Amino acid sequence: MNWAKRFARQSRGAILTEMVAAILVIGVIDTATGFQIRLLPFYAGPVFAAAWFCGRKEGLLVGAIAGLTSLTADWISADPDLRGYIAIWEIPRHLISCMSVAVIGSLLRAKSDMTAARIALLEHSQRLEREIVQISEEQQRRIGRDLHDGLCQSLAAMACSASSLKDDLQQLRAAKEAEAAEDLANHLREAVVQTRDLAHELVPAHLDQLGLALALESLANSVSRLQGITCTFESRGSTARLKDQLAGDFYRIAQEAIANATRHGKAKRIAIDLAVSSGLTTLRIEDDGIGIDQTNGGQKQGLGLNLMRYRARQNGGDLRINTAPGAGTTVLCTARSDAVAA
Repeated sequence: MNWAKRFARQSRGAILTEMVAAILVIGVIDTATGFQIRLLPFYAGPVFAAAWFCGRKEGLLVGAIAGLTSLTADWISADPDLRGYIAIWEIPRHLISCMSVAVIGSLLRAKSDMTAARIALLEHSQRLEREIVQISEEQQRRIGRDLHDGLCQSLAAMACSASSLKDDLQQLRAAKEAEAAEDLANHLREAVVQTRDLAHELVPAHLDQLGLALALESLANSVSRLQGITCTFESRGSTARLKDQLAGDFYRIAQEAIANATRHGKAKRIAIDLAVSSGLTTLRIEDDGIGIDQTNGGQKQGLGLNLMRYRARQNGGDLRINTAPGAGTTVLCTARSDAVAA
């Protein structure tokens, strides 16, 4: 294929010159063999090449040259079809045949270029999706670390200070103030727990140690505690052999589905179901919320839903969302068998 690449890298002028030269060589051979041997199909190769590599106009020009060369060869070899009334048909036939090859060649090249452009656009879109996912992951990790190492530690220190303040107030026999300090310390401890839960959701490092099933169960418990709703989790089949990429993406899909259910769907009950059977991994998240309005739901939640679909696709899976206003939402994600480690 190296010769084909070298040929394509030539200038248009060089390619046209070579194709015209090839037509002239075929014309000489056509003249030598006589009109009994028809070489008209052989002219199609240079015409097609000129149209493919140089464009329709150049292809039509070379096609006209090929048709005239073929006619000239037959005329010199005394082809009887070019004598008399039959020539009225033969002359256009030669020209139209060669120029039709040029049109076909240019159309096929245009189709090939459109296909290549679509593939390039698809690859570019996939790169953008990967970059968006990476940026999202990096931002979540950064916020999670800041919550855990910054805000969480500050709240814990404030809780300790409030507890010390309570002891000091008790020594001063300020019972009311001591009780208020104790309430403050308790609220701060709860805030520490909630902040730690948020940090763990944003940075699911426990996936590696716990596995997907236990991580989703922890997520469900955290949602119930933080959101004040009922979030349940059920698991069937072993998830021990799932690839880390698949486990991480399924966890993020569950997070996004839950966020949509609580933020947009106003759900009060969410059920997470994970099933691994016969090499097929299925994640289902159902809620009893108000559902997604298909007329504008894409505008409100487009990025999140697109990221969910991308995460499913990159694992060879499929994501389906069944929803209707007032009827809740079901997110169903499946991954094919080769997404499971052997």
